[in-house]
Amino acid sequence: MNRQNLIMGTAAVLLALVFLAALGCGRYGLSIPEVARTLASPLTGDPSVSGVMKSVVFHVRLPRVLLAVAAGAGLAVAGAAFQALFSNPLATPDTLGVASGSAFGAVLGILLGLGGVAIQVISFFSGLAAVAVVWAVSRVRGRSSILMLILSGLIVGALFSALISLVKYLADPQDVLPSITYWIMGTFTGANMETLLLGLPFIAGGCALLWLLRWRLNALSLPDDEVRSLGIPVGRLRALVVVSGTMITAAIVSMCGLIGWVGLLIPHFARLLLGNSNERVVPASLLFGALFVLAADTAARSAAEIEFPVSILTALIGAPVFIALLRRTGSSLG
Repeated sequence: MNRQNLIMGTAAVLLALVFLAALGCGRYGLSIPEVARTLASPLTGDPSVSGVMKSVVFHVRLPRVLLAVAAGAGLAVAGAAFQALFSNPLATPDTLGVASGSAFGAVLGILLGLGGVAIQVISFFSGLAAVAVVWAVSRVRGRSSILMLILSGLIVGALFSALISLVKYLADPQDVLPSITYWIMGTFTGANMETLLLGLPFIAGGCALLWLLRWRLNALSLPDDEVRSLGIPVGRLRALVVVSGTMITAAIVSMCGLIGWVGLLIPHFARLLLGNSNERVVPASLLFGALFVLAADTAARSAAEIEFPVSILTALIGAPVFIALLRRTGSSLG
């Protein structure tokens, strides 16, 4: 077994173990064997599995754990793709303003008193609209350059951030504002199967497309003429990467708010272990991102009596780890 397969296999085993442990963590504690029996009970009919165990695992914890896995995997893959697209190690899933746009849609829905599904839908389409505006603004004489995309993304992202601040200013400080603030901080508390069924297809579809394109992502670091000489339609490739990353990020933000550092940190960690080829970085980012966010969320809801937003923990872990990566790799990150 080569080094790559060993690392990927180890990450997959760790993810499976943390997945089972996360389903067992909480006020109603369950061991990993109990969780495994509960998950298998619809097929086995195990009489030792009580109704309470089934309710806790299937209705309370499983949707949250699945959302954490999907969010971590999706943000990490989108971050890796955008870093390849822009040839910029600091690119994140929000480089084109999709997270800010989705967040604005969600806080606007909260301000208007909409239900959970309606908030998710308006948030998702608001994120797509933000990137559509970026794409339109960046086109000059019918063409769009990488520099124009980045600058347009910064401008549109700042605009939607200002609109979020306006909504917070208008919100009722006693009732609505705390809900907006808590949602923006990022949390998996409200996860349920209904929201997952709405959002997971977009995350899975975007990740699958980026997985299929991982062979071609390396070519994006070359000049456009060289990419075309390889028979790769560079414009179409960039559009597919943007659409995939946008779908993933908008779906995640619409379900759980803003989760920072995952899309920036995890691809760098994958490159440190497996090299710079996106053939390896994309699948590794998927596994490492899912493992990182799931572990962080499990700690966030289990480490203290009061649960705190997972984005706080990802930032507390992500910032010093990223500094350590910078110190270790230096300019090679570029």
